[in-house]
Amino acid sequence: MYDTPLIREILSQMLTAIGRIERRFSGISCTEDLISSDEGIDRLDGISMMLIAIGESCKNLDKVTGGVLLPRYPEVDWKGVKGIRDIISHHYFDTNAEIVYSVCRNHIPSLRTSFERMAHEPPHTQGDACLRPALHTPKNCAPGARFCAAPSISFHTAGP
Repeated sequence: MYDTPLIREILSQMLTAIGRIERRFSGISCTEDLISSDEGIDRLDGISMMLIAIGESCKNLDKVTGGVLLPRYPEVDWKGVKGIRDIISHHYFDTNAEIVYSVCRNHIPSLRTSFERMAHEPPHTQGDACLRPALHTPKNCAPGARFCAAPSISFHTAGP
């Protein structure tokens, strides 16, 4: 059985980190804005820290869900999300401001959308992996029913 409160907490933390990235990135119009002043460098540092936190949290989320949650959102390059964490944390002084700028400009909005969908998505059809099997009962999910009605952040399957 998956630890649904833990999953919710991880998603909440990642959404908080995305909010911090968005706030720090506001007013940035080009890569030069991140490296041409102490303020820009401070923003780059803060954004990089949040990218590390998101990548690490994605690894943890994948672990606690048995690898079933992230693949349900193929529009996100999860390998890239986790990989940027590794690159920034292991090669911090070689952080490429152009890559960080590109991630913020092109990927953070869709990553926010995916995390919000994970946190608020209605129950899925039977046959999906269950994150709350204790709630998967005949009352909530009758055999042969098209949709699982058990309250959950996601993923229910018909029990054995």
